[in-house]
Amino acid sequence: MTSRGARSREGKTRDGRPPTLEEVAARAGVGRGTVSRVINGSPRVSERTRAVVEAAVAELGYVPNRAARALAANRGDVIALVVPEPETRFFAEPYFSGIVGGIGDALTDSGMQLLLTFAGGARERRRLAQYLAAHRADGALLVSVRADDPLPELLAGIGIPTVISGPRSAAEPLPSVDSDNAEGARTAVAHLLARGRRTIGTITGRLEVYGAACRLDGYRRALAEAGHAPEPGLIAVGDFTEEGGRRAMAGLLARHPDLDAVFAASDVMAAGARQTLRAAGRRTPDDVALIGFDDSAVARHMDPPLTSVRQPIEQMGRAMAELVLSALAEEPGPRHIVLPTELVVRESS
Repeated sequence: MTSRGARSREGKTRDGRPPTLEEVAARAGVGRGTVSRVINGSPRVSERTRAVVEAAVAELGYVPNRAARALAANRGDVIALVVPEPETRFFAEPYFSGIVGGIGDALTDSGMQLLLTFAGGARERRRLAQYLAAHRADGALLVSVRADDPLPELLAGIGIPTVISGPRSAAEPLPSVDSDNAEGARTAVAHLLARGRRTIGTITGRLEVYGAACRLDGYRRALAEAGHAPEPGLIAVGDFTEEGGRRAMAGLLARHPDLDAVFAASDVMAAGARQTLRAAGRRTPDDVALIGFDDSAVARHMDPPLTSVRQPIEQMGRAMAELVLSALAEEPGPRHIVLPTELVVRESS
């Protein structure tokens, strides 16, 4: 018998059955997935945690069999990338491809696989919850989350380590990675002011998205610093789509035909705005200067090439993956990462 009198020397419980993975996890004070990673030789476990788990394995006499290893392999070593957006937007928006690239780079040497799943509606969320509740994924990464989206709490309730790309608010409780949206927008509008533009409109993203609200704050701050009071009529709410950019630009021109510059909260919306400006006979940048946000391939291929705020999208993806891997390894680290932006000046401004 062990010192606690619960196991025999042969690794059997009092009722004759062998100890389970869950019992090892309870003895070590860690999760089932962590025990599985130690047993399977994963490098994604801290040395301290590995030692604690190995001690529990020895104390209980736990011996993993081949079937248990196969089951663990089928149910783990997966990170779910959850996108609460329609598939059409995911494949049309360059931001998402950059995030996926960065995540993939970070996971290359981890032995983890990336599972892409869409959860744009209530039915998809329920199916995702059932899938993840069965421990088929070790961690989850969320992108494009709205302030009122219940998905993060749903995942946290299941007990799956979760990281968000872009916090839902300044008080985000879950680990997150973001770029400095407010400062990026402020720099863009300050650039327009320095070029002599005075009637500067903005096309926002969906304002229930915290990052879009921060970009609007940056726009307002730049104007305030230059002694200009922001006019409500110069603010048009978009939705991060090309069509949304076209509609918002049409509204700005209708309300302020004298405007001489526009800051759009994404390159895709700036592309839509450019189409409306061209249809209205407005030259860029002669009549209306234009700046976007993301510095995607869209910006480089526009005519004229678009000035844009570069956010390190691939670096953001890598940071998200590294945060969730650290959580899985039970290693201490930052909970919120904000990466700097950079204004890339081209012919449109």
